Amino acid sequence: MEAFRQEIIVGAVVAYMAFCVLTGLWAMKRTQSSSDFFIAGRGLGPIVVALALFSSTLSGFGFVGGPGLVYSIGVSSFWMVVISSTGYAIGFFLVAKRIRMIAELRDCLSLPDVVAARYNSEAVRFLIAITIVLGVMGYLATQILAMAVVMQAILSGTTMFSDIGLVTCVFISSTVLIFYCVTGGIIASVYTDVVQGAIMMIAGTLILFTATSVFDGGMQEATSIILADDGETMMPFGAAGIMASLGWFFVFGLGLAGQPHLITKMMMNRSMTDNRKILPMSLLGYVMAALLWISIGVVMRAAVIDGVIPPLDQPDDAASVFLSVFANPLLAGIVFAGLFAAIMSTSDAFLNIGTAAIIHDIPKAVRGHSLNNELFWARVVTVILALVAASFALYSHFQDATLVALLGAFGWGTFAASIFPVVAVGLNWQGATVAGAVTAISAALIINFVVQLAGIALPHGISGPLVAFVTSMILFIGVSLLTRKPDLPADIDQVLNL
Repeated sequence: MEAFRQEIIVGAVVAYMAFCVLTGLWAMKRTQSSSDFFIAGRGLGPIVVALALFSSTLSGFGFVGGPGLVYSIGVSSFWMVVISSTGYAIGFFLVAKRIRMIAELRDCLSLPDVVAARYNSEAVRFLIAITIVLGVMGYLATQILAMAVVMQAILSGTTMFSDIGLVTCVFISSTVLIFYCVTGGIIASVYTDVVQGAIMMIAGTLILFTATSVFDGGMQEATSIILADDGETMMPFGAAGIMASLGWFFVFGLGLAGQPHLITKMMMNRSMTDNRKILPMSLLGYVMAALLWISIGVVMRAAVIDGVIPPLDQPDDAASVFLSVFANPLLAGIVFAGLFAAIMSTSDAFLNIGTAAIIHDIPKAVRGHSLNNELFWARVVTVILALVAASFALYSHFQDATLVALLGAFGWGTFAASIFPVVAVGLNWQGATVAGAVTAISAALIINFVVQLAGIALPHGISGPLVAFVTSMILFIGVSLLTRKPDLPADIDQVLNL
């Protein structure tokens, strides 16, 4: 079996991509309207929504960047996992019930639809839609590039495809992604998420067992080796320090309730009572998948310190080296399929919400109505959006490495700072005003953009997204208190009173 390691890994990835194509063909028959394309007709069961929610949270960052962070900064990275877990509870408590009710009352197809109904403002709709489009471009470009790089690494290890280029890999991976997103919309997306989520959970659990077998003393021995070499990395806040670790509470804890690709899925469940089942299932799935993040990072750092393997060229190599050195070929195939699943799960979610912002929300905010024949244009714009993101990814890789990073500045941190106050707080506070929402969103966009563009290094490990989040919250509350309380429509007022 070891002799066929590369063929087994390639076979697992090909099988997963074939599943995506078949799912797109199946879902195409069930996608008859823009409501089906964007929110699955609000008819999904709790298991489907739960797996779609948590699998959209973990992208290539969770499978590649996560172990790399543990390898480089130690326990600091654990805070991201723990804090993101609490973020699920915060998101469901603050957002899930009310966003689902408003979506049904006003027949909303997107997050900007809900926000426009809450604030009775097209200006707020427009700013949220612009925020989504900017963030989506950054996320999509990085995810498509990650897919292509991983695919090239896998295929170049075979005799037949040893000379395959990055452009070819971008074309192959983007074609599969576009196909099932265009044919089946969000229906194809969430049902592939079910398999993606299952793969992640299985991979996380199996990797934990494999990691504990690397040293005779298991994870305890691995942590002891790290502690003896560099005790700071195994202290409560790790090498990143207390400010960075606690700052992640705002960005990854509270911020999870500001991620449009996640909270949009809270509009899709068949019944609001399903939230009681969705939350624990999502949380369980996330924790199981995150086992891969923690276990690989710890074991790889200990293995390098102990001389079992040579030092890594870069921290992000931790996962791939672990799979090639310690993992059974079948497990390596499952994990690589899980990596593609994680990347595609996030990519298809962003394609969907980005398309909705372009063809549904921005035209509504500017012209007063969305495009005619939305389903047709949704499919057209999905293709265009994916092609533009792929072009950005290739240009950045070959010509300007800062481009994707610049676009990525409007990623998780910007979504958290722009959307959390307006949605999570706004849906629970009747005193939130249009002026407060507009000020908060504008400030978050400007701060994140300036910090990234100017390359500003803030003191004490404080991140730009943290500054943007705190500033946005203060401005949202302060400006809302200083401006006149809005006269809300009767139905929205009743929802906020619940």
